[in-house]
Parts: sequence; C-alpha cells; structure tokens
Amino acid sequence: MTNFKDLGLSKPINDALIDLGYQTPTPIQEITIPQILSSDKDLIAFAQTGTGKTAAFSLPIIEQIDDKSDATQAIILSPTRELAIQIAKSIKDFTKNYKKIETLAVYGGANIDEQIRSLKKGVQIVVGTPGRTVDLIKRKRLKLGNIRWLVLDEADEMLNMGFKDELDKILETIPEQKTTLLFSATFPKEVEAIAKNYMRETVELSAGKRNIGAENVSHEYYLVNERNRYPALKRIADINPDIYGIVFCRTRRETKDVADKLITDGYNADALHGDLSQAQRDIVMQKFRSKHLQILVATDVAARGLDVNDLTHIINYKLPDQIESYTHRSGRTGRAGKKGISIAIITNKEKGTLTQIERKINKKFEAKKVPGGKEICTRQLFSLIDKVHDIEINEKEIKDFLPDIYQKLEGLDREELIKRFVSLEFNQFLSYYENAPDLNGDRSRSRSRSDNGSFTRFYINLGKIDKINPSHLIGLINEKLRERNVEIGKIEVLNNFSFFEIDKNYTDKTLDSFRNFKHKGRKIFVEIAEKPKSRGRDRGNRRKRGKRRRF
Repeated sequence: MTNFKDLGLSKPINDALIDLGYQTPTPIQEITIPQILSSDKDLIAFAQTGTGKTAAFSLPIIEQIDDKSDATQAIILSPTRELAIQIAKSIKDFTKNYKKIETLAVYGGANIDEQIRSLKKGVQIVVGTPGRTVDLIKRKRLKLGNIRWLVLDEADEMLNMGFKDELDKILETIPEQKTTLLFSATFPKEVEAIAKNYMRETVELSAGKRNIGAENVSHEYYLVNERNRYPALKRIADINPDIYGIVFCRTRRETKDVADKLITDGYNADALHGDLSQAQRDIVMQKFRSKHLQILVATDVAARGLDVNDLTHIINYKLPDQIESYTHRSGRTGRAGKKGISIAIITNKEKGTLTQIERKINKKFEAKKVPGGKEICTRQLFSLIDKVHDIEINEKEIKDFLPDIYQKLEGLDREELIKRFVSLEFNQFLSYYENAPDLNGDRSRSRSRSDNGSFTRFYINLGKIDKINPSHLIGLINEKLRERNVEIGKIEVLNNFSFFEIDKNYTDKTLDSFRNFKHKGRKIFVEIAEKPKSRGRDRGNRRKRGKRRRF
C-alpha cells in the first residue's frame, strides 16, 4: 500500500501528516504529488469535490518552497472566502514543522490593511479569492514577480461565478516562467479556454472520468406535481431521521421560502443565500458544521466553496439550470470513502433535464416512491426506540433525582410505561400523518415548458459576451420582479442575447419591471419572444424570426 513517504515527501511533511491523521494518499494525491515534484510542466487535474485536492497540490509545493526567501512564491486562487480560509488553514497544518514558511489567506469582507501588513512581513504562499487578489495587485501590495506556482482550484466554479475578467488580469500579471496547476471537478469550454490561452506543455491527470458523478454517491428521483414539491421534501426528511444535508434551490426567494417553511414546521433548518451578511453567513455555517442544524437550504452560488464533512444527503428541490452544477451539488456528499445520496424532486417538465444529467454523469437515477404516512411513522418510531436503547446512562448525574422519579411512576408496569412514553413522544407525529395523501406522480402533461402555455417566453439583449450565465439571469429577474413566488421556466443564454420564461400571470409585470433598465450603462430591452417551433432550427437566428411585443 502506497504511503506519503513513497511519493517523495520529506520527513517534516510526513510527520505533520501523521500527526493530522493522514494515513494513505487518495487517488488524486497519489498521481499528482509525484508529477508536481518531478516536473515543472503545467498540470490539469480532474477530481471531484472532497477527494483531497488541497493536499494534492499544496504538499509538493511546500516540499519545494525556498524558506530562505520571504518572497511570495505560490499563489492559490479559490472561488470563495470559505474555501480560501480552509485551504490556508490546511497548508498551515501541513507546514507546522517549517517555522519559516508563512501562508496568508486574502479575501473580501476582511480588513485589507491587516492583509497588507502581513504581506509586508513576507509570505511565501498566498491563498486568495479573485476579487481581493486583483485589488491587492492594483494597490501594488501583492507582488507576483517571484511566483513559481499558480494554482487554480475549483476553476469551473470561479468561471461560473463570473470571475473570468479577474482571472485574466491575474494570469496576465504573473511571470510566464511558472508552473500552473489547474484543478477542476468539471471541464466546461470556459475552463478549456483558460488552459489553451495560459498553459503550456500541459500534462492532464484524472482520478476519474471527466464530468461524471462521484463513485460513492447514489442518485434518486421522486416524481411529484408542482404543488406537492414541498410536502415531498418534508416526507423525505421525515423518512431519514438522521439526515444531515443540503437542500438546493434555484433562487434566493425560493431558498428563503423553503427554509422559512421548514423552520415553521419544526425542522432543524436554516438558509444560506446572497442576501445574508458575511457575519450572518458565518453564524449559519458554524451551526451547520457543528451539526446544530440538520438541513441547510442554499442556492448554488451561496454554497460554492463550502466544505462540510459527513453529509448524508443532497436534495435538489429543483434541478439546476447548468448541468455542471449538479455535479458540484452531488459531489458534496459521499466523501472520504463514505456513501451519500443525491435526490432530485422533479415534475414531468423536468424529466428531460434529468436525462441530460444522467448522460453527463454517466449514471442512472433510481425512481423512488414518496413514502406514505405509515412508513414514515414506523421509521421515526423505531429510530426513537433505538436512541433510547443506545443512550449512555450517566448514573452520577441523575442518581439524586431517581427516588422521586420512581415514586411518581410507582404503579405503572413495564408495558404501561412504554406505551405512555411512546404516546408522549409520538402522538403529534402520528396525528399529522393520519390519512396522509399519496404524493406520487405528476398527472400534468409532460410537454416542455415552452409548449405548455403556462409560461411566457422573453427575449433580453444580454448574453455570454456580457458575462451572463443562467444563475446571473435568475438573480436579475428576481431583483427586478421582487415577487416571492413567481416561477421561472427554461433559460437559454446565447452569445449576444438570451431567452427566459416566466409564469404567464407575470407577463405585464415583467415588461414593466424591465422598462428603462440599464446594465453597465447600456439600454436593455426585454420583449415577448415567439416560442421556438423546432429544435432543429438554428437558435442563433431566432431573434430574426421571432415576433415580439416591445414595451
């Protein structure tokens, strides 16, 4: 069995890894560490979230850092503050036996003056978010003239979050004579473009096939109609009493709405979305990491960069617009050799998207039935009994109370006591699920959203050249409409323009909301567009064919 010493790492690093509980390298570590140690060629590495990428790129860099120089020699870019902090902490743990190697995380939302003071003292390894890194470069406080390694961690996530311009600025600043290490869970065209434009003599390594789902994750779906989506979510949570997972929603409003309902219904849940301040976000994440929360409801953007161990479930309340996002969602469970479950709650309208995801991850979803009331009550009851049976009795703490307790329960035999205990804990649950309806199936027609008449299709003159992706467009729509329950249908983002669908009841409001709207100083037009007649036609010509009503 391979160990870290066999990979060429020195004793100080190996001793630190042993102290940290690291035993054997993961597949991505086993193939990348020797490559980075032995070669200065650029590297593209594919690995799912949670497979040990941080150690894979940081350990060989630490091994080769010149600790006699205070110059910044390695810069690691990550999409979010949380991930940057986590990477920096891991590197500090790995370098515990190297007193002269300093690591600093730089990110927005923190005091930039303190970060500048740390840089002045000398930092060999900088871990940063793209925005704060560019800011420090512009201020001439972060000097990259001596960079030997550039790491792009979660490169696909950074591009999805709209950091292409920042990445371009950073990459243009760093010397050509360096080693670039690009790590990504998926390889969309944008990531391949970065590799093509900024990397030379590239070696590609993979701990699995591109864009496929994590091996330890099983995929399930529940088919319901739209009005039963939330009740189905509750039943999925109830049938899994020990659930510890993330529920993904498409929009901020949906996230707030679902979290508020769960909290009101007594679930141990909270929300994570873009409207939270950094302090509020930190509080929510602290509660979730310490397992004081069982369910975190989040948007894709808000959850990016989160690294939480031992998640049992990922629940897709609605499927993402970008297929690659499903890979990131599901990859948050099933880590470190443990099993995980990724669940999709879908309607007939989403079957096509589910099929696309299956092709992308090269795995089939298993159809599951939404559990009924009796099944849930049985599972919950025996979970409670197991907890009572397995509870560790602390005689020392309760012995003073036992005489009075025995006296109060005098006259109750064993069977009567069990019945009363179960009734006390369980009557409300049994009452809630008495005569519970069957939630399975969607009897609405399975035609696409564009054809079913319940959505209006709009044209907007914003596209990929404006750094717009489906997530940005959803955020823009929500910001302008300011409606909590409006349903957004299919979204198509093309080069120069896009199409999106809105519940037809909000047609006039959508037109009114975007009236006189400007984006980065440019007049933006939103118009009713003709629904596509055939998939076979060139989508790039739709604007010429479409009949639209301009406000």
